[in-house]
Amino acid sequence: TRSDISSGNIIGSGIFVSPKGVLENASCVGVAIIVWVTTGIITAIGALCYAELGVTIPKSGGDYSYVKDIFGGLAGFLRLWIAVLVIYPTNQAVIALTFSNYILQPLFPACLPPENGLRLLAAVCLLLLTWVNCYSVRWATCVQDVFTAGKLLALGLIIIMGIVQICKGTHAFETFRDYDVGLIALSFLQGSFAYGGWNFLNYVTEELVDPYRNLPRAIFISIPVVTFVYVFANVAYVTAMSPQELLASNAVAVTFGEKLLGVMSWIMPISVALSTFGGVNGSLFTSSRLFFAGAREGHLPRLLAMIHVQRCTPIPALLFTLISTLLMLCTSDIYTLINYVGFINYLFYGVTVAGQIVLRIKEPDMYRPIKVSLIWPVIYLLFWAFLLVFSLYSEPVVCGIGLAIMMTGVPVYFLGVYWENKPQCCNITIGKMTHLCQKLCSVVYPVMEENLEPIGPQKNDEDGEEGKSLQTADQTRA
Repeated sequence: TRSDISSGNIIGSGIFVSPKGVLENASCVGVAIIVWVTTGIITAIGALCYAELGVTIPKSGGDYSYVKDIFGGLAGFLRLWIAVLVIYPTNQAVIALTFSNYILQPLFPACLPPENGLRLLAAVCLLLLTWVNCYSVRWATCVQDVFTAGKLLALGLIIIMGIVQICKGTHAFETFRDYDVGLIALSFLQGSFAYGGWNFLNYVTEELVDPYRNLPRAIFISIPVVTFVYVFANVAYVTAMSPQELLASNAVAVTFGEKLLGVMSWIMPISVALSTFGGVNGSLFTSSRLFFAGAREGHLPRLLAMIHVQRCTPIPALLFTLISTLLMLCTSDIYTLINYVGFINYLFYGVTVAGQIVLRIKEPDMYRPIKVSLIWPVIYLLFWAFLLVFSLYSEPVVCGIGLAIMMTGVPVYFLGVYWENKPQCCNITIGKMTHLCQKLCSVVYPVMEENLEPIGPQKNDEDGEEGKSLQTADQTRA
């Protein structure tokens, strides 16, 4: 069901890495639990706003499509630019580093694993899964199905053991302490990473069956379930370890397992490693969807939307994502990476929700199958403003780098997209480079008939003939 897809996409590796970041910035367990609950509520409000936009502008591509249609090509391009350069690579780097931490932590029980070892194992994980996704769609989907079980096993064990501990009267709750508002904002960024994926269904609106009914239903079912699971998982963590022990560990579920599972504690790192391995695979598998949407609008090079002539896998998009993710492994500090990607993500979430209000003013009579009260986007934007201002205050360098990378997209947009009448030599050079990469990767541009039945790759890309339209990632991979 759609709610299964949505909740399955939200619950990822974040719950195994974010608790430390949330608690570290929240200063005490009580505030940390409030942060988890509040983040779930704000996520639900944001999802409602996105639901209205999703059925009002029924295009795949999510907030990229909405921002482009409401605010114009430049704003849409900046969203795409930052997603391609920062959001997808950073998310994948964080999940891969989490995988490394959970594999290596049991081997270094008395200290933290070496940074170079973490990076190297994360790189091996990314290289292996990129090869799997380039080689076979079937292999990639099998990996996803098998490794999802690890996530469910780990979370189920954590929550059950936590309930047992609570029934015994064992817990490490503490009274509220003084806290810093700027750090609270960072704790929300850490928590929001765990809820990432709540807008997944908006990326496949064109493919949803009866989106007017199924999109709100998925939101109302999945986000409360996810919030419940996350809050109980965090309560379970503090039933077994003190806040100091939690903060001292980069693999909180491993420490939890060592405390409660005894000789069976090996189950926890293996389960989480399986979950995060599947998480990297899922992110690689779905990232090409945005490449297709961007190339369809002329905002990305056509090469990034091309697929292998026989395997129908988007090799150029996967290789580009791999290279940009490996660059993110220059740092092994997961929590800095989460602040980095969380700030940029929230920036565009707010811009998208503001677009809902702008669209209500500009197009008051537009048909809206789902219409939410304007109080919800206003509440979301107030929270958004608080989060951005205090995050920028607390981490000016990290957030500033994210903004600077986003602004580099402005000249790229005007030179690459807006400037249509480029000199002939530029077009010839781009054409030759594209043709060379096509030969190296054996890829072509996919096209579809007007009845949306895919007719497979076309081999006439050498002369630059444009296909009729792009398939979505799922249709291509099928």
